[in-house]
Amino acid sequence: MILTTNLFLAAWLVFAGAQAPAQAGQETAVKKDNPKSMTAETSPASQSDAEYKIGPQDVLRIDVWKEAEISRTLPVRPDGKISLPLLNDVQATGLTAMQLATVISEGLKKYITNPQVTVSVTEINSRRIYVTGEVLKPGTFPLLPNMTVLQALSSSGGFSQFARVKNIYVLRKEGGKDVKHPFNYKEVVSGKSPEQNILLQPGDVIVVP
Repeated sequence: MILTTNLFLAAWLVFAGAQAPAQAGQETAVKKDNPKSMTAETSPASQSDAEYKIGPQDVLRIDVWKEAEISRTLPVRPDGKISLPLLNDVQATGLTAMQLATVISEGLKKYITNPQVTVSVTEINSRRIYVTGEVLKPGTFPLLPNMTVLQALSSSGGFSQFARVKNIYVLRKEGGKDVKHPFNYKEVVSGKSPEQNILLQPGDVIVVP
């Protein structure tokens, strides 16, 4: 009886040892056949890119598979639309690149069988802020995420010798009107009025008198 039991146990161990590599091989094959199964995470950068909403003056690349006459690079007009063959005017402002691709694809289904459309934003021109007045490098600057007045001023190269740094203000359109938001540079950098160092919005103008 003992001999029979030992023989059975030995046979089972051989069988199990043969199955383990086979299962490992199957798992490896699944991962190779389906690379997406290796990770379900998306990087923060790609998430922010996917969520970006198109604005006026942004430049878009429209690619329609096997349709070179429709594919093109073009800017978004001030009215928020783009013009494409067959579709004429298409609303782009306020949509993500993926949403716009879906809109274009749906419109082209009247003329093309199963159109494959991709949209990419090649230039972001709608998110800009402006620094003017007594700074060394006045001009237009891209609005970065969570950009403050102090950060924007540092991008402008500093103040001229005539700058009245206590009287800086941010000019912002609110409800169709220009509203001034004061910014006393000396108080902000000393920590007395941190609330004046507001987050900037597209189109803000920082004036350094």
